[in-house]
Amino acid sequence: MTMTDYQKILQDLLADLRIGISSLTRLPLGSETMVGEGDIARASWSFPVAGLLVAICGAIVYWLASRFHISPEPAAALALAATTLFTGAMHEDGLADTADSLGGKTRGQRLEIMRDSRIGSFGACALVISFLLRWSALQEIAEPRLVTIALIATHVASRAILPAFMSLVPPARADGLSSGAGQPHLQSTVAALALGVVCLLFVFGPRGTFIGVLVLALAAAMLAWLSIRTIGGQTGDVLGALQQVGESAILLVAISFVSG
Repeated sequence: MTMTDYQKILQDLLADLRIGISSLTRLPLGSETMVGEGDIARASWSFPVAGLLVAICGAIVYWLASRFHISPEPAAALALAATTLFTGAMHEDGLADTADSLGGKTRGQRLEIMRDSRIGSFGACALVISFLLRWSALQEIAEPRLVTIALIATHVASRAILPAFMSLVPPARADGLSSGAGQPHLQSTVAALALGVVCLLFVFGPRGTFIGVLVLALAAAMLAWLSIRTIGGQTGDVLGALQQVGESAILLVAISFVSG
């Protein structure tokens, strides 16, 4: 390969990083060109990298809170607030919309509920449960160094599963965000999963990684079954719900394999 070839590969990787990070966070890293159909799917291998940045944001806030002698309970709440602001609450919004859609009686009603900006009782309950689970796990781990590595494992792994879900579960509608994102290629899917597994191995070790991967796989399988059964496939909201469920699940695993 020539130097020009290496430069082209590097440029493509940087473009993917810009697309992936700007798609999942509020960081102003828009690509130099317009994001076209399929670009997000191609860049989906970088979703775990975006998760790493989210984790670092939450860890910094938690560390600063502990330096000011703030107890673990409010420090955990501040860390969650930071990660939510960093992503623009896009995943929380997806969880709420997905939960609210369960109140619809037909596929069309459920899809319409997902597009409604208002939040219903199912969505509110899902958000409360999600925040309580994540908050209780972080304040249980407590020690800033352990919270940092738990956040890294959680945010990386919960986004590493998204490309595989996008590949295996068809879009529910032809004009939605998920449909426009495209279907990730095998290389992007495998790369994202590999980043997630490596991160879990580094933090949890082999046994914890096995449990973490199993929990994520079960969560993805159940959500895939539910979304196909109720709306005929996945949407951007369903992907957000999967991230939230995965984040909560991995944090619960971290209680045993990080603080234990």
